Amino acid sequence: MQKEFTEKIEKKISLPEHEVKELLKEMGLPVPEGVFVPKGGDIPSPGIIVFPVVAKVSSGKIASKSDVGGVRAEIETQEELAKAMDELLRIGDADGVLVEEMAPPGVEVIVGGTVDRQFGPVVMFGLGGIFVELFRDIAFGLAPMNEEAALGLVKQIKGYTLLEGYRNRPPVDIGKLITIIVRISELMATGSVEEIDLNPVALYPTGAMILDAKMKKKISTAKIL
Repeated sequence: MQKEFTEKIEKKISLPEHEVKELLKEMGLPVPEGVFVPKGGDIPSPGIIVFPVVAKVSSGKIASKSDVGGVRAEIETQEELAKAMDELLRIGDADGVLVEEMAPPGVEVIVGGTVDRQFGPVVMFGLGGIFVELFRDIAFGLAPMNEEAALGLVKQIKGYTLLEGYRNRPPVDIGKLITIIVRISELMATGSVEEIDLNPVALYPTGAMILDAKMKKKISTAKIL
């Protein structure tokens, strides 16, 4: 009788934004209310969404929605939404459209995680939005981390002054930010995630909102030799 041997093969897949945000929501993290509309699906009715909304192309194959013109913001009516969705679904590799409530502006930061070859899972924090590439004001820490370590990570960046309150602006909700960092560090420590990027995360005097999210997940399969 011939013996069978198996080889474990790990694949890395990029999840679409709506799936990532559903996971984050299950973890108790703040994400905008929204609905995913697959290709061929109906436009969300006013009873499901509340205007104004933002519409974003959804695809695990599109690395940057901005680079392909895949975002439409400040949509106020059903007619505007229908036009935006039609345009977004014409983008190559589009699987559908994510329609979300418009979140108010806040102080934008980035929270991320990756697996370093030498140190293993690590968490990254810094100023978000356009400031990530402009200032590169970021700090790294090992995952998982507790609240004290997360606060230490936050205080490492030069832009921490912005979070404390600057030029009569109120300080942001550091407690909510710490919760997000700790939860992401715990997720990275599970070993199931190769990379996660929450950018931007909008911080407010009370609360926070994860506006955009990307994730690469590890999928294990067995190959019979």
